[in-house]
Amino acid sequence: MFNYAHPEVLVDSQWLVDHLNDPNVRVVEADLTPQAYNTGHIPGAVFWNMLTDLLLPDYRINFDPIAWEKLLARSGITNDTTVITYGDFPASGAWLFWLLKVFGHRDVRVLNGSRRKWVTEGRPLTTETPTIVPTQYQVQLPDSSLRAFHEEVRESINRADRVLVDVRTPQEYSGELFMIEPPKETERAGHIPSAVPVYYELALNEDGTFKSIKDLQALYSDKGIIPDKKVITYCAVGGRSGHTWFVLKYLLGYPNVQNYDGSWNEWSRLPNMPIDIGLG
Repeated sequence: MFNYAHPEVLVDSQWLVDHLNDPNVRVVEADLTPQAYNTGHIPGAVFWNMLTDLLLPDYRINFDPIAWEKLLARSGITNDTTVITYGDFPASGAWLFWLLKVFGHRDVRVLNGSRRKWVTEGRPLTTETPTIVPTQYQVQLPDSSLRAFHEEVRESINRADRVLVDVRTPQEYSGELFMIEPPKETERAGHIPSAVPVYYELALNEDGTFKSIKDLQALYSDKGIIPDKKVITYCAVGGRSGHTWFVLKYLLGYPNVQNYDGSWNEWSRLPNMPIDIGLG
């Protein structure tokens, strides 16, 4: 697939069709609501609700190993299962990839084009909820090397050898929106000083597949996001930035990329953290 640095982490729809009955393959669809899943999902796919399965009530990512062991076990996933990730939300598949890698799962792959391309191609869908036999799963402790924390992010502001990448919409970056709505009361909108804005969906073609390695290299290098620098991605809650982390680390092969999963949800609420507004 376009000579990506790690092409094995992507599967196309035909590969998945050929492996739908493979007992060692588990497909996971993740979204904010089960609406799309309930109207028709890939046969055998289990559903993970981002708000209740992956996030805590304060919108921080749930990194509790016990909670993850229970989620994976009830999803019929063992430590040796090949997990294929996708969703209606464009960032779903790559975010799940990052999350599963944080907990040490060995074989995770992203469905290239996600739900959008699967449906467009007329691939099989079902409304039947699969019967899952629970498994035993043992997660590793979260791998902190894949994550950035706010102290390190603050130290990275205006560093020549580092680059912060804001993957949110221009409206979020400029401060017009806080998360998904205009800021109110004490909410602080804007972006981390020196952060470079690159909306995460710019890495995708119209059909939802990832752009070629040539196009991706141009997209990021033109913004000064190059392999020689340490790269830290962020968004609102760590999901969209997990998508860009995946693109940079696994498709382009950047050696030093971290996802600041606390993202704007955390940064904007920490006292005395610097914030810039505007697009310039």
